[in-house]
Amino acid sequence: MAEKLTDYKYKTDIAIRFSDIDSVGHVNNAVYLTYFEVARFNYWRDVAHWNLKETWIIVGRSEINYLKSVTIEDKLICYVRVIRIGNSSFDVMHVLTKQTEKGEEICTTCKTVCISYDYTAGKSIAIPRDGRQKMIDYDEPRLILNTN
Repeated sequence: MAEKLTDYKYKTDIAIRFSDIDSVGHVNNAVYLTYFEVARFNYWRDVAHWNLKETWIIVGRSEINYLKSVTIEDKLICYVRVIRIGNSSFDVMHVLTKQTEKGEEICTTCKTVCISYDYTAGKSIAIPRDGRQKMIDYDEPRLILNTN
């Protein structure tokens, strides 16, 4: 999937920790899921205005494409947008970039299926209406499939 950064409004800095680095000096592949989780949480806080102690979202699936390696010296930015939204699930696209002398280079992309979930009932539930609408309004409504 060829991602264009111009399709994204939301971005957040990602800090690389020393513990993220593997024995050859690259960010370990498993750490990327944590980077994308941090970016999603920031997006939900800033865009959907969710209190994540009250709004429970679980991950149904993540697909990662590793394109370029990342080292501890790199400055990372993660772009986030909702690309599909249904009644109880929605897809989030992430693009991780690093700063270079030529500008930003895309290092990794990830698509995550997120599910609104009620742990008490043990089942998926409708995405909270207010946050759902905020995501739709923010991320170009024409790109999002509305199933309600």
